[in-house]
Amino acid sequence: MNAPLNIEDIAVEATDWRRRIHQHPELLFDLPQTSAFVAEKLTEFGCDQVVTGIAKSGVVAVIQGALGPGKGIGLRCDMDALPMSEQTNLPYASKVPNMMHACGHDGHTAMLLATAKCLAEQRSFAGKVVLIFQPAEEGGGGARVMIEEGLLDRFEIDEVYGMHNEPGLAVGSFATRSGPFMAGGDRFVVTIDGKGGHAASPHMTHDPIIAATHLVAALQTIASRFTDPFDPVVVSITFIKGGNDQALNVIPDSVRVGGTIRTMSTKVRKAVEDRFREVVKTTAALFSCEAKIDWRPGYPVVVNDPEMTEISLDVARSIVGTDAVDAHYSQSMGSEDFAYMLEKRPGSIILIGNGDSQYLHHPGFDFNDSAISFGVKYWLSLVNSRLGAPVSA
Repeated sequence: MNAPLNIEDIAVEATDWRRRIHQHPELLFDLPQTSAFVAEKLTEFGCDQVVTGIAKSGVVAVIQGALGPGKGIGLRCDMDALPMSEQTNLPYASKVPNMMHACGHDGHTAMLLATAKCLAEQRSFAGKVVLIFQPAEEGGGGARVMIEEGLLDRFEIDEVYGMHNEPGLAVGSFATRSGPFMAGGDRFVVTIDGKGGHAASPHMTHDPIIAATHLVAALQTIASRFTDPFDPVVVSITFIKGGNDQALNVIPDSVRVGGTIRTMSTKVRKAVEDRFREVVKTTAALFSCEAKIDWRPGYPVVVNDPEMTEISLDVARSIVGTDAVDAHYSQSMGSEDFAYMLEKRPGSIILIGNGDSQYLHHPGFDFNDSAISFGVKYWLSLVNSRLGAPVSA
């Protein structure tokens, strides 16, 4: 019989892995160092299968239980970093200019690696666990690509679960909610073409700047006047470009306006897109301009399966107690490409407390290593809940 696991010791080891990954961040699908390190560790742990190259740099490991046949459950983490400069002054800060782990994917990866080590040692379950190390969550849709390349069918995954750190939530706490949890996120760039000319003779132009400024205001009415107040909608303009600050007496020919729209249901998402297109076209026409829309569909809404969510909550409660688990956490207008997996298989994503840290995507953010042991215990207890016999802790 295998010796009982010492999860706290494994968490210390995982902290070293996390900090190594943190120092060498990589972006989107281009994760040669990260995926090689993950594959090396999974092989070292003795996983039954270690498959690389899914969605270019994704890694999948399979661990068969020792208690016979059963279902297959997928545990997923993300591995990619962000194109931004770190401002933490930590001894293990990023060594790569303009790249940093500002969303905690280094911590997610380390927790799942530690879980793999524990499961490979004990195997006290029936069926199999499929550990999914995913690239390109930060805008690349790596989950969708992995699915398109056969992830769920090839590895016979029946259920799928995710975890993400949450700044502001105490370490040793968990939170999630059933149903729609994180928003669908679409992006857009609108080019407004008018007729430029001398700023002293605006009547001889079709001013795209005037059209753009009215458009920015008009788009806000999508949320305030054309959707139900109980249906969350966010329209944010994040980019405006037109004219030349070296030629302040010139009205330009065109202006570009860009941003993002967030919604919490498929029906509202479609209705908002339709209204967006109408507002853009009519506003431009009002000022004798034309508009070209570059609509960039983003991730779907994250919808947690009710049954699997309750299972996840029960698992979390068994680790940290009822008071440290929020079953009705606020919906988030942030997006997560784990949504693609939840469209195909029942499952849920849960948040794990990162304590009093800077928020996600901030240059001063750092994953809290004190959360690692709680994350590993959650994964192991979830395997126990879904596949059988208890895992020693």
